Amino acid sequence: MNTAATLANDPAAIVAEIEGRARRVETPCADGTMAWRIWGSDTGRAPVVLGHGAQGAWSHWIRNIDALVESGRLVIAADLPGHGDSDDPETPDHAGISAVLVQGLREILGPGRQVDLVGFSFGGVAFSYFAASYPELVRRVIIVGCGGLDTPDGHVNLQRVGGLQGEERRAALKSNLLGLMLHHPESADDLAIHLLVRNAKRSTINPQELVLPDKLALVLPDVPVPVDAIWGELDRPHPDPRVQEEVIRRSHPDTDFRVIADAGHWAMYERPEAFNATLLAMLDKRAGELPC
Repeated sequence: MNTAATLANDPAAIVAEIEGRARRVETPCADGTMAWRIWGSDTGRAPVVLGHGAQGAWSHWIRNIDALVESGRLVIAADLPGHGDSDDPETPDHAGISAVLVQGLREILGPGRQVDLVGFSFGGVAFSYFAASYPELVRRVIIVGCGGLDTPDGHVNLQRVGGLQGEERRAALKSNLLGLMLHHPESADDLAIHLLVRNAKRSTINPQELVLPDKLALVLPDVPVPVDAIWGELDRPHPDPRVQEEVIRRSHPDTDFRVIADAGHWAMYERPEAFNATLLAMLDKRAGELPC
């Protein structure tokens, strides 16, 4: 087993250690498979299913998985179709993605089992379409920093990385993290850079047409289960949490909308302690209101 010192200085070792504690399951995805990673034991509580953002993978949640497991939940992190280790869906649209998700969750959990969906950015939009199509499998959806609400865009600043080497490449990657995902320079650390490169090069679906400008706003009225939300106070691509909250409340007036202070778009990475406490409180609050 890797020592703490090795893990602290080696992003690949951090990823490998957490992934090594998971049970990996592959379910059908068109002509290939979809990859899922599962931690924890089934205690009878609703499993938590995590969905990542665009050009991401399960590792978008690398700083949150242990806290969820320690709370006594079965945690299932998806590589959404066209991302990570998952192949493309039969059709690159929400219907195609939802068809893969429903087959996978039924295979993993058995028929009729309900889950709590927690989706970040693109993952939150994909999970909302899934909940609209298969509400019998969903207790609630928690969206995290999602686009698609037809609200004003924030200022995103990205640089070209192709052809760059060494420190110049690293500086550009860090700038891109700060231009989109994170707010504080110290948050764009070696692990964040490692995950950015590892995940982006394996993504084959361009999610823009599946999100922008209003794909989430269009589907929310068709989601018959509770929809809650968590937003980074300093989210760059989808700024001003109050504006986002207003749109969500048009279809779900009882939304539990919470803001992570001093966090950017990737709030669960930048402020994991605050995010984990917020998510667990939200899950526990709803647990008493919804059937298992």
